[in-house]
Parts: sequence; C-alpha cells; structure tokens
Amino acid sequence: MAEATGDRPAEERPAAAGGPGRVLVAVYGVFALAAGARAAVQLSTRFTEAPVAYLLSALAAVVYVVATVALALGGRRTALVAITVELVGVLVVGTLSLLDPAAFPDETVWSAYGRGYLFIPLVLPVLGLLFLRRLARRQASSWPSGGADTTAG
Repeated sequence: MAEATGDRPAEERPAAAGGPGRVLVAVYGVFALAAGARAAVQLSTRFTEAPVAYLLSALAAVVYVVATVALALGGRRTALVAITVELVGVLVVGTLSLLDPAAFPDETVWSAYGRGYLFIPLVLPVLGLLFLRRLARRQASSWPSGGADTTAG
C-alpha cells in the first residue's frame, strides 16, 4: 500500500514534495519574491532611468514564479521550459551586461551572471535542470520496458 500525503498516493505526489526538491522549490520561491519585489520597486519609482534592466528583472520574477509553481505541483515540462529560459536569460543578460555596461545603467537579477545575488541565479538553473534530469531518469527506470509483455513465449 502506498504511503499517502493528503489525498494523493506516494507515487502520484509531485517529485519536489520532499528532500532536495523541497529545498529547490523554496529557493525558487525566495527568488520569485526577491526579483518580484525588486522589479516592482524599480518599475514604480525609477522606470525611466533603466527601463530595459527593470523589465528584465520583472521577466526574471515571472520565470521564477513559473518555475516555483511547476516544481511544486509536478509540472515537469513547464519547469523544464521555465528553467531553460532562466538559464538562457542569465547567460545572455550576464554576458551583455559585462560587454556593454552602459546598456545596463542599473543591475538586474541576471546582470553579471547574478553577481548581486552571490551568483545563485547562475547556479540555480543548473541545479534545477540536474534535478529534472534525475527525475526523468528515475521515472524512466521505473517504467516497464516499452510496455511490451516480455513473458509471452
């Protein structure tokens, strides 16, 4: 009999319901709040100073929210897309902010690869993708081979 959490049997719970997944969801949640709060303040008080940077911070917040919810609820494809967008965003914005600092008069969450956030924005999507890869491998190994009946002779 499967151990139940709420109304869901253990095999139907979101993979991020415990252990490293729970920590990953928590970190994504913190970044969603931090990036969202930063973007809200920047957009409402200083939008004209650096609109691109502040809109990129808002985009980062949205990506973090989507990744948080997808990981928490078990939406692996959505999480994969969000985390991939996050990684591309960090790499592109990080590189551009170093090559052309004048284009980024104020920092975004992803500027200089997340330097203002201890480079966690650079490391987080890598950890997220590794986590999703581990889940996919675990799921693949638990499925019968191709669903074919191998006992027939």
